[in-house]
Amino acid sequence: MNLFAKILFALVLLVAPGNFLTVHASSLDSLMQSRSSKTIVFVTGAFVSNSCWAEWKTYFESKGYTCLAPAWPHKEASALELRRRQPDAQVAALRLTEVTSYYAHLIRQLPEKPILIGHSVGGLLTQLLLQQDLAVAGVAIHSVPPQGVNTFKWSFIRSSWGPLGFFTPVNKSFLMSFQQWQYAFTNGMPLAQQQAAYEQFVVPESKRIIRDGITKAAKIDFRRPHAPLLFVAGSTDHIMPASLNYSNYKRYKKYGNSITDYKEFEGRNHFVLGQPTWKEDANFILAWLDQRLGTTTQPIQASQYQH
Repeated sequence: MNLFAKILFALVLLVAPGNFLTVHASSLDSLMQSRSSKTIVFVTGAFVSNSCWAEWKTYFESKGYTCLAPAWPHKEASALELRRRQPDAQVAALRLTEVTSYYAHLIRQLPEKPILIGHSVGGLLTQLLLQQDLAVAGVAIHSVPPQGVNTFKWSFIRSSWGPLGFFTPVNKSFLMSFQQWQYAFTNGMPLAQQQAAYEQFVVPESKRIIRDGITKAAKIDFRRPHAPLLFVAGSTDHIMPASLNYSNYKRYKKYGNSITDYKEFEGRNHFVLGQPTWKEDANFILAWLDQRLGTTTQPIQASQYQH
C-alpha cells in the first residue's frame, strides 16, 4: 500500500471493531491492487503493422511488464505480405466498432485489467475502451480524436483526405503512397529513414474505419468517470497536430473530474514510435504510470503535465 492507503488504514484501526477490521483491511488492499497492473496492451493505429511496437514491447518488458501488441483482424501477416494482398477486401470491410469489440474481447480474457497504450487510431480505441472501464489507465499517443473534436488545420486536411477515400470505391482498401507517408508520418526525417520505415511498417487500410471516426462509433461521453488518461502529442505531427490532441484533452477537462493529463514533445512527428527519441517518450510514460497508479511515493510535479 502507498502512504495514503496506510494512513486511511490506520484511521480504520482507531475507530472500528475487530471483525470490521479484518474485512476492511482486506478490502483496502483489494482496492489498491485494482488501481495497479503489470499488464500492458499496446493498441496499434491505422496504416501500420503491429510490429511498430516491437522496441516498446521489449523495453516495457524489461521494466517488469507483461506486454501484448496484437494485430488488428485480418492484419496478422507481415507488412510486406499485407501489401502484396492489396487491394484486400477483408481489410476494406473493417469497421471501428469491430476493432473496438475485438480489443474488448481480448482484454476481458486477461487475468487483470491492463494498461492501454495506443497510437493514432489506437489512441481513439484506448479512449473508447477506457469508457467501457476495461483498463486501469490509458495513454493516447498522437491520438485520432473522438466524434465532435475537429480541426481545420491544413496539414490535417491534406494528410487525411487520401485515407478517407472520398470519390473512390469504399470496398477497395487504401494503401498509403510513399509521398503520402513522407508528409503524414515521417516529415522532417532523412529520405533513407523514411524509405526504410515505409518498407517495414506500411499496410493497407480500411477507408470505412477512417470515416467511422466522425460517426457515433467514435463517440465519447466526456462526463463519464474514467481511469487516468494521458495524452501525448508532438509539435511536428502533420496528420494529428498537437493542437488537435490538446482540444481532445480539454474536452475531458471541461466536462469531467477524472485524472486527465497532457504532454507535448518537441520535434515528434506521427512516426513517434520509431523516431530516435522514442525511449524518452517511453520513460515519461513509465514515470506517469508510476505516479498516477500510486506505485511511487514521489509527488506529482505541477510542471510535468498541462492541466
